[in-house]
Amino acid sequence: MGERRFRFGVIGEDIGTSEQLASQARRVEALGFSTLLLRDHFVTEPFGEQFAPMVGLMAAAAATTSLRVGTLVLDNDYRHPVLLAKEAASLDALSGGRFELGLGAGWLRDEYDRAGLPFDPAGVRVDRLEESVQLLKRLLGGEEVSFDGKHYSIGGLRTFPRPAQRPHPPILLGAGSRRMLGIAGREADIVNILPKALPSGTISDDLAERSPETVERKVGWVREAAGERFEELELGMIVSVAPGADARAAAERQAVERGWGAEATERVLEMPSVLAGPVERVVDRLQAHRERLGLSYYVVSSEDVELAAPVVERLAGR
Repeated sequence: MGERRFRFGVIGEDIGTSEQLASQARRVEALGFSTLLLRDHFVTEPFGEQFAPMVGLMAAAAATTSLRVGTLVLDNDYRHPVLLAKEAASLDALSGGRFELGLGAGWLRDEYDRAGLPFDPAGVRVDRLEESVQLLKRLLGGEEVSFDGKHYSIGGLRTFPRPAQRPHPPILLGAGSRRMLGIAGREADIVNILPKALPSGTISDDLAERSPETVERKVGWVREAAGERFEELELGMIVSVAPGADARAAAERQAVERGWGAEATERVLEMPSVLAGPVERVVDRLQAHRERLGLSYYVVSSEDVELAAPVVERLAGR
């Protein structure tokens, strides 16, 4: 595929006040990051306390001038697509066309249970997401929508306001399973490649899920489903930053911190989702991953902004 320019985002993990939100947004904008992103969770584990994403992103957009804002990702089960279309269109219009709508099928069973929401089987949640994405694209595109599906029914409804971006704000899907990656290939503008979610309501911690070979296979599933539109897609992932002059030592620290043990050092060193070692090595690795895997949009934790900044300075927009 033709090489896309590199783009970098920051996902808010340690933003607890309005002052922190505004200052973080301005800081990442100044450092050359493309986007500030927020998660969508009610519970504090495993990501800490968070602002409601759509409200928080409007505040971030108001504090900046060019920074894009987005969700990584909204749980589709928490919002009806009609409500979400109105919120997304409003945020895009009010931010001057800087919103990116990230969606997922939901995975954190503990959160569903504590909120009193039914945690349906994965197939049902994914079915619902697929219908929702199709509806959102039509509603955000300005159509008057009538729809009678398995999960949603809409009778002649048009969304106000019209979003600033045409035909709609970019839609990102977070996907780790073959079926979800296929939907992303057919429907999304941006694909965030993830480890697979497990039926137990957690994310797989399997080392093999993070190997270059597995990521390459997942990109292949996206390509297969996307067909001719594959060239239009932007591919990326959330990454960990493990800096240091000695890449092997940095990877070993990461392996131990993640609970994989020092014996996993070599495998961590090869993971596309770990930026280990000095800036020069990381830059070379990201360029190699773009050539082999097509990955160009990398997201780091807000805790790692300053660590990632030298890489962003070298590669953003190139």
